[in-house]
Amino acid sequence: MSEYQPNPAATKKAKSLVESHQYVLDSDWGDSQPTSDDENKFLQSHGWDEYAKWFLAIDPDAGEQTKGRFHFPFGDFRRVHRSGLIAAKQRAAQNGHSEIEAAADKLLDALEHEHNS
Repeated sequence: MSEYQPNPAATKKAKSLVESHQYVLDSDWGDSQPTSDDENKFLQSHGWDEYAKWFLAIDPDAGEQTKGRFHFPFGDFRRVHRSGLIAAKQRAAQNGHSEIEAAADKLLDALEHEHNS
């Protein structure tokens, strides 16, 4: 397994969405996460740079313009999903990606803070 790198652009995007109240607190991530078709449509209309901002990790060993480069999605290309952040944090923890786990945890804290403010 590759050593994934944190994606600062994704963290910034997620934090911005949280601050502008573009989030979903209660969803089933299995039903909410983008499908391959959703990803393809987003890529066609927005390109790779915008697509990358929806994933907390990058695999530096994967090709630059491939879906395999991006891991740990957190939203549906419109909003952050709390369930997506939880899934990313859990999966990162299970696979030893401590920096990605920490990034997801910080975003969950920011979401909680923003929601309770």
